[in-house]
Amino acid sequence: MGNYLRHLRRRRPKRLADQYARPGRDQRVAVIGLGRFGSSLAHELTRRGWDVLGIDADAHVVQQHSDTLTHAASADCTDPEVLRQLGVHEFSRAVVGIGTEIEASILISSNLLEAGVPNIWAKAISRQHGQILERLGVHHVVLPEHEMGERVAHLVTGRMLDFIEFDDDYALVKTVVPDIATGVPLGQSRVRSKFGITVVGIKRPGQDFTHATAETVVERGDVIIVTGKTQAVEAFAELS
Repeated sequence: MGNYLRHLRRRRPKRLADQYARPGRDQRVAVIGLGRFGSSLAHELTRRGWDVLGIDADAHVVQQHSDTLTHAASADCTDPEVLRQLGVHEFSRAVVGIGTEIEASILISSNLLEAGVPNIWAKAISRQHGQILERLGVHHVVLPEHEMGERVAHLVTGRMLDFIEFDDDYALVKTVVPDIATGVPLGQSRVRSKFGITVVGIKRPGQDFTHATAETVVERGDVIIVTGKTQAVEAFAELS
């Protein structure tokens, strides 16, 4: 297969994977680029029992991860023949974790698309990079640094304890309940009709989160989970 496969390492299937894998479900994924983002993702997937093939052009980097990933290989995936010989075209999922080398990111993503991999995630380092990947046909584009910056900005400037935004301008927010929603059942507080948000969870001091219903009475100091349009949940959190 050539010198690029010299550093391929194989491990026995994990008992955890054998015990918990869903019958008929393909739990194999190729992670290309084992930098901070790619290696973190690869190790988390491995921990969850997935069969992970980690690939990087740097043989030293591959050596660092070869004992913890299911498979690891040193290879230049900008060459479509390399991907074929590694068998990546047989995987149902692949992640391109390369960000700083935009040309390599685009070439590898294009090779994966040409190989017919049905689910491709790719890291982008800018909106423009992400747009190029989307135009290529990459199924999922991730901007980890940008998205983390936006999330932290919400936490720094607002009253939110946590913030997650989805692609369709929909957000999930953890915040202290504002006084306007306390003392009466949520159904009577009419927060959904007044503010366009839905309270889906509640946590009292010293207790675990529980599911919120229309009959739930929220008290001052409770922490709630709220969903809705991003602008609506931002405005609601500012009331606290």
